[in-house]
Amino acid sequence: MLLPSIFLICGFIMLAAGAELMVSSSSRIAIRLGVSPLIVGLTLVAFGTSAPELAVSIQSTTSGSSALALGNIIGSNIANIGLILGITALISPIRIERQLVKKQIPLMIAASLLMGFLLLDDRLDYSDGLFLTSGLLAFLIYSYRQAGSEFESQELTIHPARAIEAAGQTSVNMLLIVVGITLLVFGSRVFVDNAVTLARLIGISEAVIGLTLVAVGTSIPELVTSLVAAFRHQTDIAIGNIIGSNLFNILGVLGITAIIGTIYGDQFAVADFIIMILFSFILLPFAWTNLSLSRMEGLFLLAGYFVYLVFVGQQI
Repeated sequence: MLLPSIFLICGFIMLAAGAELMVSSSSRIAIRLGVSPLIVGLTLVAFGTSAPELAVSIQSTTSGSSALALGNIIGSNIANIGLILGITALISPIRIERQLVKKQIPLMIAASLLMGFLLLDDRLDYSDGLFLTSGLLAFLIYSYRQAGSEFESQELTIHPARAIEAAGQTSVNMLLIVVGITLLVFGSRVFVDNAVTLARLIGISEAVIGLTLVAVGTSIPELVTSLVAAFRHQTDIAIGNIIGSNLFNILGVLGITAIIGTIYGDQFAVADFIIMILFSFILLPFAWTNLSLSRMEGLFLLAGYFVYLVFVGQQI
């Protein structure tokens, strides 16, 4: 049991390091283009921090552990709102832009409901995957157009020497992204293989392991990114990161994974899906009041997450 635990930690470290490289480098590239922090958080940062979930889910499904893949997404989305937003709001109250309340948060709720509907037959197959990834493509096109309108509204004057310097730095950041992806691929293989091994040794179902250990492990990039943003008072990136990541997890990660191989949901209780949807719903009224997430609301989300962990513990 000692050896799988050591390898699990090594995979965990590779996932966190790879995601951090991807996120920081992607953010620097995007910010140089003059895109707002919220759009950066909703797209590039969210995609970067969702990369571990994608790598782990694909690896889990191809190795015959699709319950781990689905549990990873459900648990990650709950952890993103309850654990990560809760801690972030405790550190620094989160300012929320009106467009998040009107558009992105309702989209996240709709995606969560769609996921529950598609899983009524206890499976996500190829056609379900195509449907989900089509939704992701529509979201990306919308975000791209919004970013483009922001860029065009700015009057930018760039000195030729500055342009050459920026191009060089962009090349370095692109290289770091490739290194990050490599770490994610190897880290996901090590992490999933040893998580499954430990689950079988201890006698815990793969569904529970996916809902807790793997979910929190793959949410570490979101946690680190949001905490750093909170300490720097860049809460646009923090909230955009979480909303965007939850959308990518459902539409992108589950969609792509279902195209590669069928995902089965028969090991999960209906309550698991309901709790994920409830966390999505509760964020809307919190965000609507004063267009912010206060410390008290953050404490409520965090307490709710610990109640959820107790509920999962009863399934063991």
